Amino acid sequence: MIPLKDSNPCTCVPFVTAGLVGVNLLVFGYELALGPRAGAFIQAYGFIPSQLAQRPFTLVSAMFIHGGFLHVIGNMLYLWIFGDNIESAFGHLRFALLYLVFGVGATLVHALSEPGSGLPMVGASGAVAGVLGSYFLLYPRARVLTLLFFVFFVRLVWLPAVWILGFWLFLQVISALPSFNRGVGGVAWFAHIGGFGAGVLFSLPVYRRIRARCGPREQGPIG
Repeated sequence: MIPLKDSNPCTCVPFVTAGLVGVNLLVFGYELALGPRAGAFIQAYGFIPSQLAQRPFTLVSAMFIHGGFLHVIGNMLYLWIFGDNIESAFGHLRFALLYLVFGVGATLVHALSEPGSGLPMVGASGAVAGVLGSYFLLYPRARVLTLLFFVFFVRLVWLPAVWILGFWLFLQVISALPSFNRGVGGVAWFAHIGGFGAGVLFSLPVYRRIRARCGPREQGPIG
């Protein structure tokens, strides 16, 4: 299940969303240019739970580093599709600040889940998850053009955002369970859950105001 675009029109020029995508891609390009030294870069600027007190700056730096092409492409795709409407809803400056808050909050949840870990965590997933949580609350009925595929079955369909993002959250939760996650590393599931929760939480105070302002714009083609 891969979202491709939403039907929710944006009422502003989402230059913060575009800027965040650009910065992440530039940093990833820098990682590629480092070649074999990229590992040292990740070790230096990735977030390591056991070293939080010594390196608090990595709470922010880690969210602009990615571990591979699929990692950065997936995060930037979700940010590009859903970020513009959240930027429109909150305003440019507030959205930029909230994006950082989502990312830091998600990383702290990861630290609580694995406080003694010495492995670096990188990626914008936690911050992007916050954007998804906000979108889930504010635009549940917006339509999302989604690529569905199962073995030889491939189809493009318009689905409600609440289905797409609800299913995404469900996957994160079950993946975080010990019975599913035993012996499997490399993904900070609790960071995703924490970021999503932060997105919902920080959207609650302005929920009524944003719904009143957006009105029927959240409706889209069923297709």
